[in-house]
Amino acid sequence: MARNVAPTRSNLLKLTDELKFATLGHELLDQKRSILVVELLTLVDQAVEYQGRVDKALAKASDSMQHTVMEMGRLRVANLFGAVTIDSTIELTDRKVMGVRIPRVETTFTENGPYFSPEGTTLSVEQTLDDYRDALQLMGRLAELKVSIMRLAREVKKTIRKVNALEKIVIPELKETLAYTRGRIEESERESFMLMKQVKERMDRQRERQAEVT
Repeated sequence: MARNVAPTRSNLLKLTDELKFATLGHELLDQKRSILVVELLTLVDQAVEYQGRVDKALAKASDSMQHTVMEMGRLRVANLFGAVTIDSTIELTDRKVMGVRIPRVETTFTENGPYFSPEGTTLSVEQTLDDYRDALQLMGRLAELKVSIMRLAREVKKTIRKVNALEKIVIPELKETLAYTRGRIEESERESFMLMKQVKERMDRQRERQAEVT
């Protein structure tokens, strides 16, 4: 539905500028949507890959733990790992994709070993520690990907809503209002032209009469 706008030249220029601005905004938002979707799909593929890697790493770490328990006994293993003190640090930074903040997660470990005497222990103890450390690092990367996907998905939805609003509501209404206003102005100008023509013809007839009288 066309907006109720007075059919004047100034309003016509204003509507023309609004349509240009809305069209440009639609193009930019459409480009933003495309870039975000590509980035989102890329991260989804990476997340699927890392989910598989995390599952395998956790399964491997669990198998290592079970193997160690079978070799040394549950109580002995519990006492050994209770003595392990590994400090972990998670550093959070971010990057921007079309204005959306995407997190970066860096997980580092600081070890202060040896934690126990090698006497009476097997190599599987160290292997179990390494396997769980690798799994934790992969989980940090997976968490980064999942948070990034959620943020990008929200922004994609918002951008799609804006693009659709411009494409299906704002721009069509502006075009309709612009066409209506232009039509009214042209109609008014035709009426003014006809009126001026009639006035001119009447004045011409009056001059002719005066000439005949004289």
